Amino acid sequence: MSTPGISGEPGPYVDRDRLGRLLGDPGLTWLVERVRRRLEREEPLTGPVTLTAPTSAERAAAERLLGRTPRAGRSLTVRLDAVDTLLRRSGISPEGLAIAVTSLTGPVTRLTDVREQEANAWQDAYTPLSTLQPELADWAARLRTDGLVRRLARTPPAAKSLLTDATTALRALPAHPAVSLPAFAAGALSDAHALDDGTPLATLVLSGVRALTGFPDGSGTEWRREAWASAGLLRDALSSTVLTLGLRGTPALDWTGDAGEPAVLTLRQLTRTPPRMAPATVYVCENPTVLATAADTHGPACAPLICLQGQPSAAALTLLRHLHAHGCTLRYHGDFDWGGLRIATALLHRVPWHPWHYTAADYRTAAAATPLAPPLTGTPTTAVWDPNLSPALAELGVRIEEETVLDSLLTDLAP
Repeated sequence: MSTPGISGEPGPYVDRDRLGRLLGDPGLTWLVERVRRRLEREEPLTGPVTLTAPTSAERAAAERLLGRTPRAGRSLTVRLDAVDTLLRRSGISPEGLAIAVTSLTGPVTRLTDVREQEANAWQDAYTPLSTLQPELADWAARLRTDGLVRRLARTPPAAKSLLTDATTALRALPAHPAVSLPAFAAGALSDAHALDDGTPLATLVLSGVRALTGFPDGSGTEWRREAWASAGLLRDALSSTVLTLGLRGTPALDWTGDAGEPAVLTLRQLTRTPPRMAPATVYVCENPTVLATAADTHGPACAPLICLQGQPSAAALTLLRHLHAHGCTLRYHGDFDWGGLRIATALLHRVPWHPWHYTAADYRTAAAATPLAPPLTGTPTTAVWDPNLSPALAELGVRIEEETVLDSLLTDLAP
């Protein structure tokens, strides 16, 4: 009679009936399982194995197996060498314990084989990356080692499906002309919600988009909106806007420029039809009061001005990057307080600008001219464009809003 071996091949003779009576006893299940685990790990079947807190049935089964009473105590110990010798000498399993256990319980898969199979499955899961455009070669290579895919998809089949969808999306990017993110997802992936925030696919594709476009690190809703927009995918492209004055280069901007009126540009407009003209210098402010007063004061003759209205939106950053890429010098001014410095720093991390009356010297001058300035509050921060600005704020302890220095800003905006 033959029996399966450890790897599934036919094995040597085993007396199944006697083996079943000897090792098939339920009281010896723990012992058989210990042997299987050792076989899986390719460990030798020698030395003692111990069961803590055995039942009376387990003690009795060990006694019948060994033909003697095991040592007294709270635990039960059986030497595998003794069981192996018993099986060989009795003729039940002439080739020993390993063959007996596999005959009794079925083939054993070695852990090394399991790991090799798993490694091969993971290697196959990454094959869709080979279809990506050359610009994403470094990103694809990094994905194979950084653990992102394994965190997003716990199994090789799930990972392969995820990467197949991701490469399908990335091969279609960047989108020209720009298109809404849901419409792109519906066309490329047959699911308008496939790239919704929080899905593993959106996380992976957005990572690839950043590698494709060189978009910087960041976080938050506006950052994701801007990151998608860098590849021509618009998330809610109408709600992200930027306020401008004096810009030209599209029919709408030319009309508002001639009228001396502010214009509100949407992210959709800026990605589809950005201004064709880039002035030598564009001024950038934080508060809309500055832009509204400039329009009232200078009208059509006002120097080009962009207002962030607080933290830079995706639309604002898209416009500023476009102007910078076309040779425009950006000059920025914001509130002299900790929040204003943070806004300015966030902007500087994403697009280069030069200070516009926004240095320590300007702050000291404005503070001296404003005896009733409100006190400075909030958490201090630094100003990389002028290392002396933050210490000056901490020293004087007052906040100077843009409206306070409006006259000097308007002077620069005059024709």
